[in-house]
Amino acid sequence: MNTLNKTIFSQKDSLQQFKQLLKQKDAELRQKFNPHKSVAKLLQDKSDFIDEILICCWQHFLGEHTDQLSLCAVGGYGRRELFPYSDIDLVVLLDSEDTTAYQEALSNFFTFLWDIGLKLGQSVRTINQCIDAAIADQTIMTSLMEIRLIIGNAKLHKTLKQQTTSDKIWPSDQFFAAKMEEQRQRYAKFHDTAYNLEPNVKEGPGGLRDRQVIAWVFKRHYNSSTLKELIKYGFMPESEYLELVAALEVLWRIRYALHLLTNRCEDRLIFDYQRDLARQFGFSTEHQEYNQDVEQFMQFYFKTVLGLERLNEMLLQLFNERFVSGEAICKAIPLNDKFVVINGYLEAADDTLFERHPLALLELFLVLEQNSSIKGVRATTIRLIRKNLHLIDDAFRHNKAANRLFIEAFRQPLGITDQLRRMNRYGILAAYIPCFANIVARMQYDLFHIYTVDEHTLFVIRNLRRFALERHLDELPFCNDIFQLIAKPEILYLAGLFHDIAKGRNGDHSAIGEEIAREFCIQHELSSHDTNLICWLVRNHLVMSMTAQRKDISDPDIIHQFAQTVGSIEYLNYLYLLTVADIRATNPELWNAWKDALLKELYSATYSTLHRGLHNPVKIADRLLENKKEAKDELIKLGISEPVIIRSWQHASDDYFLRYSADEIAWHTIAIASSKEDELPLVLLRPQTQRGSAEVFVYTKNEEAIFSLSTATLDQLGLTILDARIMTTTDDYVLNSFLVLEQSGDPINELFREVHICTALRNNLLHHEVKKHKNIHRQSRQAKHFPIPTSIQFHADPLNRHTIIELITTDHAGLLSKIGRAFVQKNIHLHSAKITTIGSRAEDMFYITDNHSQPIADTAKQEQIREEMLKMLGATS
Repeated sequence: MNTLNKTIFSQKDSLQQFKQLLKQKDAELRQKFNPHKSVAKLLQDKSDFIDEILICCWQHFLGEHTDQLSLCAVGGYGRRELFPYSDIDLVVLLDSEDTTAYQEALSNFFTFLWDIGLKLGQSVRTINQCIDAAIADQTIMTSLMEIRLIIGNAKLHKTLKQQTTSDKIWPSDQFFAAKMEEQRQRYAKFHDTAYNLEPNVKEGPGGLRDRQVIAWVFKRHYNSSTLKELIKYGFMPESEYLELVAALEVLWRIRYALHLLTNRCEDRLIFDYQRDLARQFGFSTEHQEYNQDVEQFMQFYFKTVLGLERLNEMLLQLFNERFVSGEAICKAIPLNDKFVVINGYLEAADDTLFERHPLALLELFLVLEQNSSIKGVRATTIRLIRKNLHLIDDAFRHNKAANRLFIEAFRQPLGITDQLRRMNRYGILAAYIPCFANIVARMQYDLFHIYTVDEHTLFVIRNLRRFALERHLDELPFCNDIFQLIAKPEILYLAGLFHDIAKGRNGDHSAIGEEIAREFCIQHELSSHDTNLICWLVRNHLVMSMTAQRKDISDPDIIHQFAQTVGSIEYLNYLYLLTVADIRATNPELWNAWKDALLKELYSATYSTLHRGLHNPVKIADRLLENKKEAKDELIKLGISEPVIIRSWQHASDDYFLRYSADEIAWHTIAIASSKEDELPLVLLRPQTQRGSAEVFVYTKNEEAIFSLSTATLDQLGLTILDARIMTTTDDYVLNSFLVLEQSGDPINELFREVHICTALRNNLLHHEVKKHKNIHRQSRQAKHFPIPTSIQFHADPLNRHTIIELITTDHAGLLSKIGRAFVQKNIHLHSAKITTIGSRAEDMFYITDNHSQPIADTAKQEQIREEMLKMLGATS
C-alpha cells in the first residue's frame, strides 16, 4: 500500500481509485463469507485492510507531521473486529492543544476518508483531554482500554496507555460497578429479556455486548490481552471457554450475515431478514411447514444466547468476588447440612452434593426462596447443577419427595418468579418437566407474541405474582383486590406454567395442555378440586378474552352463557387474573384501557349472574325497564323534560335500550333532542367512555352505505375501530356508534383531533363519498411477513336473532368499508360488529339479518355473501 501512496495520489482520480479498492475488498470478503464457518479471519482482514488505507492517507495528508501525532483505532476496530458495515472509530492524539500547524491537514485527511466512503467515528484530543474525558465517562475509559496505534507517534500512544491504567484512574472495582449499572440499564431497554421476537444481536441480553463486558472488566483488573486467560486465572475450565468461544462465533456469523444482507450496520434480527438467514444457515428444507424454518433458526439463536447469559452470570459473579469483595472475605457460612453461603451466594457444601443427594437440585431453589438475603447461586454451584442435570430422570420425576419440593416452591410468599427464571436458565425446568423442554427458546412466529414461549410463560407468572404485591398496587388495583380472594395462589401459578406448554404441537394447545397438566397434578398428588381447577384454567385460558373481545357483552344472554361456562365465582376469579396476566405477557403494547375496561365489565356482569344464581337469569324485560329508568332519571336531573324524552325515544327499538348503557342513552338523547332535520347527519364524539375508548356517534336518515362510509373515514383518519353498534329506528333513522382508539392504542385526547374527526365524518356522510386523502392508517413494517389466509365462517345465533359471520383475514386499510359494501350489495342488514385486531390479524364478528330482520340460514344465500365478501377483499378462501 505504501507504494500506492505515491502512485494513487499522483493520479487525478485518486478518490475513485480508493473507492474502487474498498469496493474490491468488500466484494472479496463477501465472496469468502460462509455462514457455517468462522468469520474471525474476515473481521481481522477487513481491519488490516482499513489500517493500510488509513496509513496511506495519513502519510499523504499529514506529510511532515506524520510522526508528530498518533492515529489510533478504538472500539471494535481497536479490537480488530471489523464487520462489513461497522463504524471506523478513530482517535487522533495531539502533542499539544495548539493545532495551527496541522489543522488543515487533519481536516483534509478526514474529509477524504468520508469522501471515499468510510463511516467514521472520530475524536481529536490531547492526552490530558483524553484522561479528563475518561474520568468523567466510563464509556470513554472503556474505549481507551482498546486503543491501538495505527501510525504516528508511538510515544503519545504509550503515554496515554500508562496514564489510564487502573492504578491511576478507574480502579477495577469502580469500573466493574459502572459496567454492571450500564448492563442493568441496557437490559431494561429490552424488558430484561433476550427472547424478543426481533432481538438485537449486539445490544440485547446475552448478545455480543455481554461478551465485551466480560472482556472489559477482566482486562481492567488483569491487563490481559485475551479471554483465554480466564482459564489461567481459574475463572472457567477449558470446556466452558470453548463454549463461550463457540457461542461468540455463532453471534459473529449471524451479525456478519445481517450486515451483508442489509448492506448496512444492522444488528436487529427483524422479520424482514429472518427467513433469508434461516435459509443461509441451513434451516430450510423441503416438506417443512410454513415458518418452521424461521422458528428453528430463531430457536438456534435463542439457545446460543441462553448459554451466553449463563456464562455471563457466572463470570460477572466471580469477578465481583475477586475484584470487589476480595477473596479474603469469601468465607463459607454454613446454612444447613447441604449448603453454605459464600459472599452472599448459595454454594453446595461439596462437589459431590448432587451425586449424593439428587433432590438437592430442587431443594436449592426452595432454600433461595426462603432466604431472601441470599443474592443467588454461586458460579461453581451453577456448574455443578449443569453437570448433574442427568440425575433428573424418570425415577427422580416420580419421587414423591421431589414432587413435594417442586410444589412447595410454588407456595412460597417470595422469590417464585426469580427462582423459576433460574430454574429455566440452568435447565432444571426442562429436565423436571420434559414437555417444558419443547417450549424453551421456541419462537411463536406471529405479531402478537413478542417473546419465546418459555419467556412468555415466565412473564405470565411474574404478572400473577405482581397482583399479590403491594408495591405493584398502582398498576392494576382491581387485580390486586381479586387476588386477595384467591385461596391458593399456587393453583394460579401452576395454571400459568402449563397454559402454553403444548405450543408447537399439532392440535389444540389448550386441550393438549390440559392433559399434560392433569398428568402432572395426579403425579404430584394435588387434590381433585385443585387438579380440576388447574386443568380447567389451562383448557379455558383464552375463553374470557375471546368472549370480551368478540361477543356483545351488553347482551344478558351472552353473559349468562359465559357464566354457565365458568360455573362459579371461584373459577371466575382465577380465570380473570390469568387472562389479564396472559394478555400483558403476550405483548405489553396489546394491553390498553379498552381491554382493561372490557374485561372488568365482563367480570362484573358475570359475577352478578353467578351471585344471583344461574337458575335465575336476568329477564330481558327487567333489564329494559331498569336501563330506561336509569337513563330517564339522569336526563331529568340534567333538565330534560319527560315529554322531550318520550318524543326522542318513541321510535327506538327495545334492542337499543338493551345494548346501550344508561349514560350512553342519556348522551344520545340530549344530542338528538336538540338536533334539527337540516342539521343532519349528526356526528358526535365522546373522548372517554366507561370502556376507556372514544365513542363516535352518528344519527341520520338511514342509507345503505352509512357503515361503509363511516368505517372508511375512521380508518383513513388512522383510528382503530374496536366495536360497532348499528341501530335503525322504526321511522328509518340510524343510531350508529363506533368505539375507537388511536392506532397507537392511546385514547383521543386533543380537542382539535376530536373536531377534525367529527367534521371529516360528517362531510363524507353528507356527500356520500370518502374524499381521497392520504390514508394515515399504517400497516406495521412486520405485517407483510404474516399473511393471514382469509376465512369466512357462518355461525347460528343461539338466540336465533341474527346470523353471525366470523371473518379472519390480514388487517389492512379500508377492510371494514369493503365488508360494508359487500353487505349493501347483498341487501344485508348489519346490527353490530365486534372488531378484534391482534398484530396484523383481523378477527371480526358481524351480526346480520336479511331486510326483514330474519336470520339468514339458507346455505346458498350464505355462500353468495361469502363470495361477495371475498370479491370485495380481493381474496380467495
